Amino acid sequence: MEIKLLSEHYSNPKFCELAGYEAFGGYKVLKTALTMQPQQIIDEVKASGLRGRGGAGFPTGVKWGFLPKNGEPRYLLCNADEGEPGTCKDRVMMEKAPHQLIEGMIISGFAVGSKKGYIYVRGEYFHVIAILEQAILEAYKAGFLGKNILGTGVDFDLDVYSGAGAYICGEETALISSLEGKKGQPKLKPPFPAVQGYLRKPTIVNNVETLAAVVPILRDGAAAYKKYGTEKSAGTKFFSLSGNIVKPGNYEVPLAYPLKDMIYKLGGGLRPGRKLKAVIPGGSSAPVLTAAEAEVATLDYECMAGMGTMLGSGAIIVIDDSQCMVDMLAVLTHFYSHESCGQCTPCREGTGWLNKIVHSILEGRGRLQDIDLLVKVADNMKGRTICALSDAAALPVLSFVTKFRDEFEFYVREGRSKVKGASHAQMHH
Repeated sequence: MEIKLLSEHYSNPKFCELAGYEAFGGYKVLKTALTMQPQQIIDEVKASGLRGRGGAGFPTGVKWGFLPKNGEPRYLLCNADEGEPGTCKDRVMMEKAPHQLIEGMIISGFAVGSKKGYIYVRGEYFHVIAILEQAILEAYKAGFLGKNILGTGVDFDLDVYSGAGAYICGEETALISSLEGKKGQPKLKPPFPAVQGYLRKPTIVNNVETLAAVVPILRDGAAAYKKYGTEKSAGTKFFSLSGNIVKPGNYEVPLAYPLKDMIYKLGGGLRPGRKLKAVIPGGSSAPVLTAAEAEVATLDYECMAGMGTMLGSGAIIVIDDSQCMVDMLAVLTHFYSHESCGQCTPCREGTGWLNKIVHSILEGRGRLQDIDLLVKVADNMKGRTICALSDAAALPVLSFVTKFRDEFEFYVREGRSKVKGASHAQMHH
């Protein structure tokens, strides 16, 4: 069942305004947090087991602890460049509760000793940017942002920065390059952003959901947060449910929630007469699960890793038996070849080749050896590049071709989809 820890008041349209947010206890946690020692806050976040909600699932308090103990200015960046296909939960959090994010950022900034924060929002989110700008203005007027916050001597300034529609800028070092006004391309690590990030100063990059979660953690305490989820995957998480499902949407559930319940209980199941075929559990870069795997999977970092896939950003894409896996893969390969930044050869060339091969199968020009070629190209793309985009393109290909090979072979042999009858070429002429 849903646990509305962050989304408790999302149904209230006034919650996105300062007065409405304060009516439900907004900024009370900030007032308490500013009387604590920064290390106390870091310890509480560590104890809560909160892990990065942007995809990597790295423990948040541990990440904060990587900052060097020096007097250099440091920056707190919120990664709101939500570009993973299937993912739309950060958008809803910013639309419904911008002040929750702002309060989380001020507290987190105080904890890590940062006086300046940026929210890096994906370029397509025009209306979200307007909502954030308005909320930041309200917070400044109320004295929650700026110099000497609430008379405590703590300073924190916050700005919104918009991307220009590049998926790659969701990778933290590419995000930093873009924020600095450079080309949005990932950088080699080390140095890690915590040591040398924005303007070569110590920098923490956290996802929208991670920063917002700091508020209930400090309000209720780490132990209360750990009541949800498991030992290694603590707390609640937002999942964006889409695809062949009766009730798509964003659902907040405890981690380790059964994927089956997400589909059939919260999502209302499949359309009448349809059978489950596959599920992409963590956004387009996560390897696909078969229906049998999806029936037993739980939504936590460990279970997903154990099944050879990942929880990722929490985007669950449901695929029923009316869908052709060759078609679906063509959509993904096109996306990754379009979004590769071109810096690393295996990714720049590999994403293009994957896309060409899948499309040649779709157009009826495929050969049986092309299926093995897809696997070979994808294998050569893994772990050989600066960032994970190359892997993100390769892993879905490997999982689609391995688990649904019969559909690819049928398409090559018959020149048409095993599921849909007509070929891609026939359907488009």
